[in-house]
Amino acid sequence: MLIIRWIISALTIVLATYIVPGVFIASFWSALWVAALLGFVNVTIKPLLIILTLPLNILTLGLFALVINAFMIMLISGLAKGFSVDGFWQALIFGVVLAILNFVFSFGKE
Repeated sequence: MLIIRWIISALTIVLATYIVPGVFIASFWSALWVAALLGFVNVTIKPLLIILTLPLNILTLGLFALVINAFMIMLISGLAKGFSVDGFWQALIFGVVLAILNFVFSFGKE
């Protein structure tokens, strides 16, 4: 089941790169690597950043989490070979599109 979710995440990453201009992925193997890194970052670094920025997150009614997602995507674009994001706004839009696609593809599976 974990491998299937990993492949679906990679497919959503590939699909999101086609939707959002300014985001490039070289191959499906790069998408698998990005999906693995994104999962690792979302489990390890993101919760810490959410806690550290909790007052700002509360003040913006949770919208600052989108900024944190954009920074995580930019971090991954620096780590993963074959994946690049042109700037902050592209990363922000990519994160929103990725969240929507993940919701659509995982709807009804839980």
